[in-house]
Amino acid sequence: MTVRIEKNATVWTVIHDRPQARNAMDPESADALTAAFLEFDADEEACVAVFYGAGGAFCAGWDLNYVSTLHSDYPLGELDIPVAGPRGNGAEIPRGPLGPSRLELDKPVIAAVEGPAVAGGMELALWCDFRVMADESYLGVYCRRWGVPLIDGGTVRLPRIVGQGRALEIILTGRKVPAQECLKIGLCEYLTPKGGARAKAEELAREIARFPQVCVRADRRSAITSHGLSVRAGLIAEWYNGREALIKDGVSGAARFKDGLGRHGDFEKIR
Repeated sequence: MTVRIEKNATVWTVIHDRPQARNAMDPESADALTAAFLEFDADEEACVAVFYGAGGAFCAGWDLNYVSTLHSDYPLGELDIPVAGPRGNGAEIPRGPLGPSRLELDKPVIAAVEGPAVAGGMELALWCDFRVMADESYLGVYCRRWGVPLIDGGTVRLPRIVGQGRALEIILTGRKVPAQECLKIGLCEYLTPKGGARAKAEELAREIARFPQVCVRADRRSAITSHGLSVRAGLIAEWYNGREALIKDGVSGAARFKDGLGRHGDFEKIR
Protein backbone atom coordinates (compact mmCIF):
# COMPACT_ATOMS: atom_id res chain seq x y z
CA MET A 1 0.00 0.00 0.00
CA THR A 2 1.13 3.55 -0.76
CA VAL A 3 -0.65 4.94 2.31
CA ARG A 4 -0.33 3.87 5.92
CA ILE A 5 -1.45 5.18 9.29
CA GLU A 6 0.75 5.23 12.38
CA LYS A 7 -1.36 5.66 15.51
CA ASN A 8 0.11 7.03 18.72
CA ALA A 9 -2.81 7.21 21.17
CA THR A 10 -4.92 10.20 20.07
CA VAL A 11 -2.49 11.38 17.37
CA TRP A 12 -2.54 9.69 13.96
CA THR A 13 0.14 10.22 11.34
CA VAL A 14 -1.13 9.57 7.81
CA ILE A 15 1.82 8.78 5.55
CA HIS A 16 1.87 8.82 1.76
CA ASP A 17 4.78 6.64 0.67
CA ARG A 18 5.29 6.50 -3.09
CA PRO A 19 8.97 7.48 -3.31
CA GLN A 20 9.49 6.39 -6.90
CA ALA A 21 7.17 9.22 -7.95
CA ARG A 22 8.12 11.72 -5.21
CA ASN A 23 4.67 11.03 -3.77
CA ALA A 24 2.87 12.26 -6.88
CA MET A 25 -0.77 11.27 -6.61
CA ASP A 26 -2.31 8.46 -8.62
CA PRO A 27 -5.91 7.17 -8.19
CA GLU A 28 -4.90 4.38 -5.80
CA SER A 29 -3.14 6.78 -3.46
CA ALA A 30 -5.96 9.33 -3.71
CA ASP A 31 -8.53 6.71 -2.71
CA ALA A 32 -6.36 5.43 0.13
CA LEU A 33 -5.72 8.90 1.54
CA THR A 34 -9.40 9.78 1.39
CA ALA A 35 -10.27 6.58 3.24
CA ALA A 36 -7.55 7.20 5.85
CA PHE A 37 -8.77 10.68 6.71
CA LEU A 38 -12.41 9.61 6.82
CA GLU A 39 -11.38 6.83 9.20
CA PHE A 40 -9.53 9.37 11.35
CA ASP A 41 -12.50 11.72 11.44
CA ALA A 42 -14.89 8.93 12.44
CA ASP A 43 -12.73 7.38 15.17
CA GLU A 44 -13.87 8.54 18.61
CA GLU A 45 -10.39 8.21 20.13
CA ALA A 46 -8.46 10.09 17.43
CA CYS A 47 -8.00 13.83 18.03
CA VAL A 48 -5.35 15.28 15.67
CA ALA A 49 -3.77 14.00 12.46
CA VAL A 50 -0.40 14.74 10.91
CA PHE A 51 -0.16 14.46 7.12
CA TYR A 52 3.32 13.46 5.98
CA GLY A 53 4.99 12.43 2.74
CA ALA A 54 7.75 9.85 3.24
CA GLY A 55 11.07 9.77 1.42
CA GLY A 56 11.89 13.48 1.35
CA ALA A 57 8.92 14.78 -0.65
CA PHE A 58 5.53 15.87 0.65
CA CYS A 59 3.84 15.53 -2.73
CA ALA A 60 4.99 16.38 -6.26
CA GLY A 61 1.40 16.92 -7.38
CA TRP A 62 -0.92 14.96 -9.60
CA ASP A 63 0.81 12.10 -11.39
CA LEU A 64 1.14 13.49 -14.91
CA ASN A 65 1.80 10.02 -16.30
CA TYR A 66 -1.77 9.21 -15.25
CA VAL A 67 -3.14 12.58 -16.43
CA SER A 68 -1.68 11.99 -19.89
CA THR A 69 -3.89 8.91 -20.24
CA LEU A 70 -7.16 10.79 -19.62
CA HIS A 71 -9.59 11.30 -22.51
CA SER A 72 -8.55 14.68 -23.90
CA ASP A 73 -12.11 15.80 -24.79
CA TYR A 74 -13.71 14.73 -21.52
CA PRO A 75 -11.01 14.21 -18.87
CA LEU A 76 -13.25 15.06 -15.91
CA GLY A 77 -15.58 12.20 -16.75
CA GLU A 78 -12.99 9.79 -15.40
CA LEU A 79 -12.70 11.80 -12.19
CA ASP A 80 -16.38 11.85 -11.23
CA ILE A 81 -15.84 9.80 -8.07
CA PRO A 82 -18.21 10.61 -5.18
CA VAL A 83 -17.09 10.06 -1.61
CA ALA A 84 -19.14 9.24 1.46
CA GLY A 85 -18.78 11.54 4.44
CA PRO A 86 -20.70 13.84 6.77
CA ARG A 87 -19.44 17.02 5.07
CA GLY A 88 -17.82 18.00 1.80
CA ASN A 89 -18.00 16.32 -1.60
CA GLY A 90 -21.24 14.33 -1.48
CA ALA A 91 -23.37 14.77 -4.57
CA GLU A 92 -22.26 18.32 -5.39
CA ILE A 93 -18.67 17.73 -6.48
CA PRO A 94 -16.63 14.55 -6.86
CA ARG A 95 -13.67 13.43 -4.81
CA GLY A 96 -10.65 15.63 -5.41
CA PRO A 97 -8.13 14.23 -7.90
CA LEU A 98 -5.57 14.54 -5.09
CA GLY A 99 -7.81 12.62 -2.68
CA PRO A 100 -8.94 14.32 0.55
CA SER A 101 -8.68 17.90 -0.73
CA ARG A 102 -12.47 18.47 -0.68
CA LEU A 103 -13.23 16.79 2.62
CA GLU A 104 -14.36 19.00 5.49
CA LEU A 105 -13.22 17.19 8.61
CA ASP A 106 -14.31 18.02 12.14
CA LYS A 107 -10.78 17.51 13.55
CA PRO A 108 -7.48 19.29 12.89
CA VAL A 109 -4.87 18.07 10.42
CA ILE A 110 -1.29 19.41 10.43
CA ALA A 111 0.87 19.20 7.31
CA ALA A 112 4.49 18.11 7.87
CA VAL A 113 6.28 19.22 4.71
CA GLU A 114 9.67 17.96 3.63
CA GLY A 115 10.93 18.70 0.11
CA PRO A 116 8.46 19.69 -2.60
CA ALA A 117 4.78 20.34 -2.02
CA VAL A 118 4.01 21.56 -5.50
CA ALA A 119 1.00 21.81 -7.83
CA GLY A 120 -1.62 19.50 -6.32
CA GLY A 121 0.81 18.76 -3.49
CA MET A 122 0.65 22.42 -2.52
CA GLU A 123 -3.15 22.18 -2.60
CA LEU A 124 -3.02 19.25 -0.17
CA ALA A 125 -0.77 21.25 2.16
CA LEU A 126 -3.23 24.16 2.00
CA TRP A 127 -6.09 21.77 2.83
CA CYS A 128 -4.49 21.15 6.22
CA ASP A 129 -5.20 23.46 9.16
CA PHE A 130 -1.63 24.71 9.22
CA ARG A 131 1.81 23.74 7.98
CA VAL A 132 5.19 22.80 9.47
CA MET A 133 7.91 23.05 6.82
CA ALA A 134 11.52 21.90 6.82
CA ASP A 135 13.79 24.75 5.84
CA GLU A 136 14.72 23.20 2.47
CA SER A 137 11.11 22.51 1.48
CA TYR A 138 9.04 24.60 -0.90
CA LEU A 139 5.64 25.18 -2.46
CA GLY A 140 4.73 26.26 -5.97
CA VAL A 141 2.18 25.96 -8.76
CA TYR A 142 4.53 23.93 -10.91
CA CYS A 143 1.60 22.61 -12.98
CA ARG A 144 1.52 26.08 -14.57
CA ARG A 145 4.11 24.76 -17.06
CA TRP A 146 1.83 22.03 -18.40
CA GLY A 147 -1.57 23.71 -18.51
CA VAL A 148 -2.98 21.58 -15.68
CA PRO A 149 -5.30 23.76 -13.56
CA LEU A 150 -5.67 23.94 -9.79
CA ILE A 151 -8.78 21.87 -9.05
CA ASP A 152 -8.06 20.68 -5.51
CA GLY A 153 -8.81 23.93 -3.70
CA GLY A 154 -5.70 25.96 -4.49
CA THR A 155 -7.51 28.93 -6.02
CA VAL A 156 -9.95 28.94 -3.08
CA ARG A 157 -7.63 28.47 -0.10
CA LEU A 158 -4.48 30.32 -1.17
CA PRO A 159 -6.12 33.79 -1.41
CA ARG A 160 -7.73 33.25 2.00
CA ILE A 161 -4.35 32.53 3.53
CA VAL A 162 -2.07 35.13 1.89
CA GLY A 163 -4.45 37.60 0.24
CA GLN A 164 -5.59 37.89 -3.35
CA GLY A 165 -2.66 39.82 -4.82
CA ARG A 166 0.04 37.56 -3.42
CA ALA A 167 -1.99 34.46 -4.25
CA LEU A 168 -2.45 35.52 -7.86
CA GLU A 169 1.26 36.27 -8.21
CA ILE A 170 2.12 32.78 -6.94
CA ILE A 171 -0.57 31.11 -9.05
CA LEU A 172 0.12 32.95 -12.30
CA THR A 173 3.93 32.79 -12.24
CA GLY A 174 4.12 29.20 -11.01
CA ARG A 175 7.37 30.09 -9.27
CA LYS A 176 9.05 28.30 -6.39
CA VAL A 177 8.07 29.58 -2.95
CA PRO A 178 10.82 28.56 -0.48
CA ALA A 179 9.97 27.66 3.11
CA GLN A 180 11.51 30.87 4.50
CA GLU A 181 9.22 32.96 2.29
CA CYS A 182 6.24 30.76 3.21
CA LEU A 183 6.83 31.61 6.87
CA LYS A 184 7.13 35.31 6.07
CA ILE A 185 3.86 35.52 4.12
CA GLY A 186 1.81 33.17 6.31
CA LEU A 187 1.88 30.07 4.13
CA CYS A 188 3.40 28.08 6.97
CA GLU A 189 3.51 28.51 10.73
CA TYR A 190 6.72 26.70 11.73
CA LEU A 191 10.14 26.04 10.21
CA THR A 192 12.39 23.15 11.23
CA PRO A 193 15.78 21.87 10.11
CA LYS A 194 15.71 19.32 7.30
CA GLY A 195 14.20 16.07 8.50
CA GLY A 196 12.45 17.68 11.47
CA ALA A 197 9.00 18.57 10.11
CA ARG A 198 7.24 15.38 11.13
CA ALA A 199 8.57 15.40 14.71
CA LYS A 200 7.55 19.05 15.19
CA ALA A 201 4.11 18.47 13.70
CA GLU A 202 3.55 15.46 15.95
CA GLU A 203 4.69 17.47 18.98
CA LEU A 204 2.13 20.15 18.16
CA ALA A 205 -0.53 17.50 17.55
CA ARG A 206 0.07 16.00 20.99
CA GLU A 207 -0.27 19.42 22.59
CA ILE A 208 -3.59 20.09 20.84
CA ALA A 209 -4.84 16.59 21.70
CA ARG A 210 -4.31 17.28 25.43
CA PHE A 211 -7.02 19.93 25.51
CA PRO A 212 -10.78 19.36 25.97
CA GLN A 213 -11.74 18.29 22.47
CA VAL A 214 -15.35 19.48 22.26
CA CYS A 215 -14.04 23.01 22.78
CA VAL A 216 -11.09 22.55 20.38
CA ARG A 217 -13.42 21.42 17.60
CA ALA A 218 -16.02 24.09 18.30
CA ASP A 219 -13.48 26.92 18.08
CA ARG A 220 -11.87 25.40 14.98
CA ARG A 221 -15.27 25.01 13.32
CA SER A 222 -16.23 28.60 14.10
CA ALA A 223 -12.98 30.02 12.73
CA ILE A 224 -13.46 28.10 9.47
CA THR A 225 -17.19 28.55 8.91
CA SER A 226 -17.33 32.26 9.82
CA HIS A 227 -15.16 33.16 6.83
CA GLY A 228 -17.13 35.48 4.56
CA LEU A 229 -19.88 36.20 7.09
CA SER A 230 -20.66 39.65 8.36
CA VAL A 231 -19.43 40.41 11.87
CA ARG A 232 -22.95 40.07 13.28
CA ALA A 233 -23.66 36.80 11.45
CA GLY A 234 -20.29 35.47 12.58
CA LEU A 235 -20.97 36.40 16.21
CA ILE A 236 -24.35 34.68 16.10
CA ALA A 237 -22.85 31.55 14.59
CA GLU A 238 -20.00 31.60 17.13
CA TRP A 239 -22.46 31.77 20.04
CA TYR A 240 -24.57 28.85 18.92
CA ASN A 241 -21.49 26.87 17.90
CA GLY A 242 -19.85 27.38 21.30
CA ARG A 243 -22.78 26.52 23.57
CA GLU A 244 -22.18 22.77 23.49
CA ALA A 245 -18.50 23.25 24.28
CA LEU A 246 -19.27 25.51 27.23
CA ILE A 247 -21.67 22.92 28.61
CA LYS A 248 -19.48 19.88 28.01
CA ASP A 249 -16.02 21.35 28.64
CA GLY A 250 -16.08 24.91 29.93
CA VAL A 251 -17.86 24.66 33.29
CA SER A 252 -15.87 21.64 34.47
CA GLY A 253 -12.66 23.27 33.22
CA ALA A 254 -13.38 26.44 35.18
CA ALA A 255 -13.89 24.29 38.28
CA ARG A 256 -10.44 22.75 37.77
CA PHE A 257 -8.95 26.23 37.50
CA LYS A 258 -10.75 27.22 40.71
CA ASP A 259 -9.12 24.23 42.40
CA GLY A 260 -5.67 25.45 41.38
CA LEU A 261 -4.85 23.85 38.01
CA GLY A 262 -3.49 25.83 35.06
CA ARG A 263 -2.92 29.14 36.81
CA HIS A 264 -0.60 31.85 35.45
CA GLY A 265 -0.54 30.34 31.95
CA ASP A 266 0.63 26.91 33.17
CA PHE A 267 -0.37 24.37 30.50
CA GLU A 268 1.37 21.42 32.15
CA LYS A 269 -1.51 20.36 34.41
CA ILE A 270 -4.83 21.07 32.79
CA ARG A 271 -6.85 17.95 33.65
